[in-house]
Amino acid sequence: MNSKSVMWFLYIIRTAKQSLYTGITTDTSRRLHQHQSGKGAKHLKGHQDLAIVYQVCVGDRSTALRLEYRIKQLSKPKKEQLVQLQPSLDVLLEKLGL
Repeated sequence: MNSKSVMWFLYIIRTAKQSLYTGITTDTSRRLHQHQSGKGAKHLKGHQDLAIVYQVCVGDRSTALRLEYRIKQLSKPKKEQLVQLQPSLDVLLEKLGL
């Protein structure tokens, strides 16, 4: 990647009610603040006590979008497994067959 490339992150947020939300961003702390302020995803509006429970630098936006889509297709137990194992990008790509 060249010096002007933007690094993208995939993240999973846990709500106080234990639901999991997956998203992508170039700045995880900014995005968490947006979600907490109600200016983020509709799914998280009205939820309190949000916490990023998994994040991984995935590089480019295309990879981030593919990973986000695949993780959103997983069952909650599979997402919980990702949160527990905290896989590296290489392991995550292998687990998801990408």
